[in-house]
Amino acid sequence: MADVPSDPSGDVLAPRPEESAAGSDKGSFGPPTAIALIMGSIIGVGIFNLPTSLSGYGPITLVSMGLTTVGAIALALLFASLSRRVPADGGPYAYSRVAFGNPVGFFNAWSYWITAWAGNAGIAVGWVLYVEEFINTDHRKWFTVLLVLIGLWIPALINLSGVKNMGSVQLLTTILKFAGLAFMAIVGLFFIKSANYTPWNVSTESAIGAIGGGMAIALFSYLGVEVASVAAGKVRDPDRNVPRSTVLGTLACAVVYMLSLTAVFGILPNSVLQESTAPFSDAVNEMFGGSWAGYVMSIIVIVSGFGALNGWTMICAEMPLAAAKDGLFPVRFKQLTKHGVPAFGIISSTVLASIAVGVNYLGSGGATVFTTLVLMTGITSAIPYGFSALAQLKWRLADRRAMQGARFARDMVVAVVSLVFSILFIWYSRNTGQSTFVYWAPFLLAGGALLLGIPVYAAQKDKMTGEPDPVPPYR
Repeated sequence: MADVPSDPSGDVLAPRPEESAAGSDKGSFGPPTAIALIMGSIIGVGIFNLPTSLSGYGPITLVSMGLTTVGAIALALLFASLSRRVPADGGPYAYSRVAFGNPVGFFNAWSYWITAWAGNAGIAVGWVLYVEEFINTDHRKWFTVLLVLIGLWIPALINLSGVKNMGSVQLLTTILKFAGLAFMAIVGLFFIKSANYTPWNVSTESAIGAIGGGMAIALFSYLGVEVASVAAGKVRDPDRNVPRSTVLGTLACAVVYMLSLTAVFGILPNSVLQESTAPFSDAVNEMFGGSWAGYVMSIIVIVSGFGALNGWTMICAEMPLAAAKDGLFPVRFKQLTKHGVPAFGIISSTVLASIAVGVNYLGSGGATVFTTLVLMTGITSAIPYGFSALAQLKWRLADRRAMQGARFARDMVVAVVSLVFSILFIWYSRNTGQSTFVYWAPFLLAGGALLLGIPVYAAQKDKMTGEPDPVPPYR
């Protein structure tokens, strides 16, 4: 999970209603800038904690990461196509609402909102694991929770002061994150010890089960691929450039992801990774000896993680804002302050993220809390991903006669692959190797959060602004 994209000046590219409505080409850009935006939206703090989360299965999860990359590319292609046909605020929420009506639209909006604030909680927990390389090194739980809350609420306050104040840090943090990953992806490969790749599967699961479980965790690192499609209206020749830029940007991230994970798993024994709270820092220390290099890596992750928290705090409020405009969310979510920000969405999302952190820390340590939140967001994000794939299947089947065979086949294959991966991400979202409660905690937390939407829907169903307009013709 990652920063929302920004343009070269640092202004965040989350469309305001008036921008979406205008649909103008003002400030349009070509493929290179589009690729940079997409990479900035994907890379987050999650990748820097991923080796520890995957260590419960072992190096076999390098296969998981490869398969997750296939699913991420399919999702990127899916959202690129859907954004051309339904260029509306809300992304996955808008597609499911137009395809299946208000009730399904609300459910997907609610699920995606959970993904945003629970994912923000996960980012904060992952961020603190690197902060504690410098303070609270003995990991006193009350101090850890306090640091996580600081990580959540300072970005909230920055967001409340206006978009420009939080947007200026986005480009810098994206550069720092990619630099840290690229360093490990290139230099780290020279420090690999092949013996660290054995045993290949350290879990009690079968190879298929271990790969599937690793995929569910790895998805967190690709959350945000759908955010990139929001910028389609600012790209020149979007029919051509958005899909290409999305695929190239995702592939660029995938390269540094795969190589850096391969390096970390080869530098540190899996037994060390299981106990690590800052795996990339520990790997750098192993490469160069001492602790100075690990501290440099930790600083990079801390700065970039703060940028991710800044960006996703905004996303936590932007999606409910789009749903509130359609009457699906309470009206307070669309009320803007004098600074032009939806304060209620920012505050309520940060409160819920804080509660999620507190509940998870009651009986678990930081690494387990991070993995649980990662798996929870995998469930709640896979639901709107799956419905977006179903929307594409519905529309493509309906307008098949107007389509060329090759493009129809491509879109259908992409939608089917996206749907299959969405189902697999949900199916394998269990905390393996843990007690019964922690094992099923991702499902319990996701289910509880989804159930909270029932009274909200009951209160809003008579206030919805009618059924959505029919889907535009095939393009």
